[in-house]
Amino acid sequence: MKILLATDGSKHSQEAALRSCDFLMADKDSRIKIVSVVDSSQPAYPTHFGVSNDFYLTLNSQLTKAAKEFVADAEKIVREKVGDNIEIETDILNGSPKAAVVEEAENWGADLIVVGSHGYGFFERMLIGSVSDGILHHAPCSVLVVKIDAGEEGTQ
Repeated sequence: MKILLATDGSKHSQEAALRSCDFLMADKDSRIKIVSVVDSSQPAYPTHFGVSNDFYLTLNSQLTKAAKEFVADAEKIVREKVGDNIEIETDILNGSPKAAVVEEAENWGADLIVVGSHGYGFFERMLIGSVSDGILHHAPCSVLVVKIDAGEEGTQ
């Protein structure tokens, strides 16, 4: 089984990393690819809004650095739970998180996408959207959306 784990560094993503281990331990031939997405979209003419291109370059650099840390943290969780006998790939994707994860699942041939859910309510989803919902509705394979209880901190 090829599992694509998408992480944003949140406790919800950490729980998703732990849940993906259940599949990895059940099938020793499984592979996992851990990805994080840098959404580096910027206005076409940023200087008209008083923001320089240097700001966006610095922002993109910081977002990429954070994404690498998210992926490394998720890889550590998987390694601690499953051990060194599993094949783990990592990657940093660029673009819209929903579209990038779906496209990577298609290109990599994933059998399962695992993502965490932030548990946003109706109004939050209307304002900022839901990455997990977008992935769920457009994925080329099965999707596991991992939720954690409101009082649960996630286990590591």
